[in-house]
Amino acid sequence: MASSVDTDKLTLLLDRLWGDFSRINPQAGAIHLLLERRGETVVNDHIAFRTFADPRVGIDVIAKPFVAAGYTRQQSYQFKQKKLDACHYEHPDPTLPKVFISELKLQECSQTVQHLVENLLSQIPAETLNDPEFCLSGRPWEVSYADTNLLAQESEYAGWMAAFGYRANHFTVLVNSLKTVGSLEELNTLLKESGFPLNGDGGEIKGGPDELLEQSSTLAPPVTVPFTDGDAQVPGCYYEFAKRYPRADGTLFSGFVTTSADKIFQSTDRRDAR
Repeated sequence: MASSVDTDKLTLLLDRLWGDFSRINPQAGAIHLLLERRGETVVNDHIAFRTFADPRVGIDVIAKPFVAAGYTRQQSYQFKQKKLDACHYEHPDPTLPKVFISELKLQECSQTVQHLVENLLSQIPAETLNDPEFCLSGRPWEVSYADTNLLAQESEYAGWMAAFGYRANHFTVLVNSLKTVGSLEELNTLLKESGFPLNGDGGEIKGGPDELLEQSSTLAPPVTVPFTDGDAQVPGCYYEFAKRYPRADGTLFSGFVTTSADKIFQSTDRRDAR
């Protein structure tokens, strides 16, 4: 059971994660403000993290501060085409956001990707690896833009990780909590009319009532990132929106749908390279 000290640490961690996320993705703060001006209180459904399947930095390492604060591991997921494993964690307090953590299965990647990722991981200082809040350590390595592109050619996920490292990949608005917006479709229309481009991969709305979950997301806006071979712009973080439906027992579905999440991952793809 988490102590009050761990809970206090969790509150501070969540605040720091949001601060870092909204700094990289200013559209999140703008959307927050847009909704608040309509009288809404924004509730965060879940936070997502990315990592590599390596014991130094794997899912269990990212999850440490959340487990210490009382979160428990729930359902596991596989994304075969993207070579990812994932799982989500929940806290006994339903007002706290769920935590979704995915990792790239390096053993299924090419030798090139494995070599490049090992070069990144070998640069991480021991004190950073041992930090209980490693999930917010940022990018703890030096990397060239050329190498991030090489990674992205095989795995957009790996390219994003190389550029941005350890931080929240996205936060998520719980549409169920909104009072002035009746559906995810209505929210999407509001966002587009306000100038926020949405991820249309697989349709703007992924999932539906039959899956007990609907999701949409913005496209990650480009961020100028320093690399060893010069600054360059790459897609950063995005904001997600989720509407959950009740299960047969009347409780809201709290899991995730792989076919929908698969397309949500693509919100950080380098679209100018297509």
